Amino acid sequence: MRLIDEEYTRHPFYGSPKLTTWLVEQGYTVNHKRVERLMKKMGIAAICPKPRLSKPGKGHHIYPYLLRDVEIERADQVWSTDITYIRMYRGFIYLVAIIDWFSRFVLAWEVSTTLDLSFCLSALDWALASGRRPEIFNTDQGAQFTSDEFTSKLIANSITISMDGRGRALDNIFVERLWRSVKYEEVYLNDYLNADIATGRLGSYFEFYNHERPHQSLGYKTPAAVYFGPSKLIQSRAASLLDLRA
Repeated sequence: MRLIDEEYTRHPFYGSPKLTTWLVEQGYTVNHKRVERLMKKMGIAAICPKPRLSKPGKGHHIYPYLLRDVEIERADQVWSTDITYIRMYRGFIYLVAIIDWFSRFVLAWEVSTTLDLSFCLSALDWALASGRRPEIFNTDQGAQFTSDEFTSKLIANSITISMDGRGRALDNIFVERLWRSVKYEEVYLNDYLNADIATGRLGSYFEFYNHERPHQSLGYKTPAAVYFGPSKLIQSRAASLLDLRA
């Protein structure tokens, strides 16, 4: 699973056949059925026009994708979320994050040992606790995000819901880029001994990502500088330091 995660991050268009071939070339005896099972456990699928392994729950409502060819011009115009696999020295956890598309600012994140709904709801509550609201909230069609519990919170806050097309992870491109940064700049450089250590390290990374890491696409400004603007940046920094997960 560690190797699959690294190769999938490099080549997210690889499905189980290509990943199986790559693993065999590295000297591992594995068949495509096992790779398929592990990919399903990790919650990943090749980026291509076919159904994703993250499927809506039975009876869950699917919303149309609203962001094709939309100009992103301001903070809080669009928020989006996704879940990714985070390896540890032994075992793994799942990470969910909510990001503002305009600024790339990570509004909230949570970790869990299972792909349940509760950690996604917790991240959403954290993001909404700021008092700010997006015009549109975009997710994939996974059961966590199509659930009544998740969508009802958005509707109750007068937020328009958008969902990726099936098999189109690039509909949520800013979160996909965030996962690449998190993994290459933090996760792959460390072997977390347990979930508590992983949580602390991820908290430090997101603090760095939001407040210190300049983004070329933002004119080498930080996400916090773009999201809050100069007048509220110092206040935001202080609040963020108090909220770091130890």
